[in-house]
Amino acid sequence: MLYLVGTPIGNLEDMTFRGVRILQGVDLIAAEDTRHTGKLLQHFQITTPQISYHEHNQQQRLPELIAKLQQGKTIALVTDAGMPLISDPGYLLVKACVDAKISVIPVPGATASITALSGAGLPTDRFVFEGFLPTKGKERRQRLEEIRMETRTAIFYEAPHRVRQTLADFAAFLGEERRIVLARELTKIHEEFWRGTLAEAIAYYTQKEPQGEYTLVVAGTSPETPVITEARLKEELQALLAGGMTRSQASQHLAQVTSLPRRQIYQLALELNNIFEGK
Repeated sequence: MLYLVGTPIGNLEDMTFRGVRILQGVDLIAAEDTRHTGKLLQHFQITTPQISYHEHNQQQRLPELIAKLQQGKTIALVTDAGMPLISDPGYLLVKACVDAKISVIPVPGATASITALSGAGLPTDRFVFEGFLPTKGKERRQRLEEIRMETRTAIFYEAPHRVRQTLADFAAFLGEERRIVLARELTKIHEEFWRGTLAEAIAYYTQKEPQGEYTLVVAGTSPETPVITEARLKEELQALLAGGMTRSQASQHLAQVTSLPRRQIYQLALELNNIFEGK
């Protein structure tokens, strides 16, 4: 059988008794980074052998691991921090086990997304986990457009060097007054929750250098807020431009009507392939 063992996201005291027992008893530990996991195993005096299993070798490792499992071996899958498969490798292995009718047993542990959500102070009755945003322009923009219409609390992971750009993109698509919580160094000595609007977050992190791994918790839009697609916005812009408005005037008008950020609408106006030269 395959065990999915959660490991601490920072504080080693968050390792469960069951997790330690499973790692001690399995035949093999498949680890995202054997050096990183080796420190955890040493701390808990676990001597079980390891094998690497990460995003760059998972396709090659699959047949070997499935063969061992079919031979009756027990394997524990761990990642560097938190639960396997949650923005970490493991899906392909679990799917292969399910297809081969090999038992898959989760052993719960700490998860940054739920840890951040629980302490954020934003609604927790309905939420969506988005992981890392795409880094490329078109894919990133499409995802942000989808999130703009999301009424549930949304959870994201972000690296420190991309926090400022992500905050700027959130403000452009979601509006500067949308509430956000930035959680960093969760369960560690310097754990921090920053809470405020996107405009306030941008101002704060303009002065402060982002440090550590971040979990971003963003409030959903109000269910009463009308949902306007990008295609509809472009249609409205074209109609206003055809009626004689400048891009600036049209963007300002639609921003007031829709409560969307003016600069987001103005960016759409700039992208329109139209005949309104100089507007």
